[in-house]
Amino acid sequence: MLHRIPLWFQRLFPGYVWNIKTSEKVIYLTFDDGPIPGITDWVLDVLKEHQALATFFVVGENVVRHPTLLKRIDKENHTIGNHTFYHVKGWGVSTNLYAKDVEKCAKVIKEHTLQNVTLFRPPYGRIKPSQAQLLRNTYDLIMWDTLTVDYDKGLDEKKCLANSIQATRNGSIVVFHDSLKAEKNLRYALPRYIAHFKSLGYTFKGL
Repeated sequence: MLHRIPLWFQRLFPGYVWNIKTSEKVIYLTFDDGPIPGITDWVLDVLKEHQALATFFVVGENVVRHPTLLKRIDKENHTIGNHTFYHVKGWGVSTNLYAKDVEKCAKVIKEHTLQNVTLFRPPYGRIKPSQAQLLRNTYDLIMWDTLTVDYDKGLDEKKCLANSIQATRNGSIVVFHDSLKAEKNLRYALPRYIAHFKSLGYTFKGL
């Protein structure tokens, strides 16, 4: 599994945001699949401790179950993005059904935060060209150039951290997951990852 998305691959898909072009020491942390009690709130505590901002790509059905966590994300000035309502893999559904699922997620986010979100990340990074073309009317399609692979339970926590650090550059968009599947690696890697880059003079911003 590649932790850093090669530049040649990013160039094949120019209509997506893979990173933020900058010479500044800035990293864009993102968290997918939440909010989940016990995990998302822990992530928020870590970010608060380090005065770091991030972007949370939330799943609509999790928002419905745990709206107070979404409200905390919003209150603490993190950016919120749409990650579909049912964590839909775009390759497996029609463009019409996919768009309806995305819209359903947008509605529940607005219900609890009054925000019209403008960022979208496709679950698994899998989206049909027709779906992407339709969503670009409303959203910036956010991908990543650094994948922590924290969801891989067979990946050693220390290797998860080391690989993620090695893959990161100025302006990287980095994917963690505030999910049960990723919890083991996330709890080890996230605070150490932030501390490492803070010691090098980096700041963490929301998209």
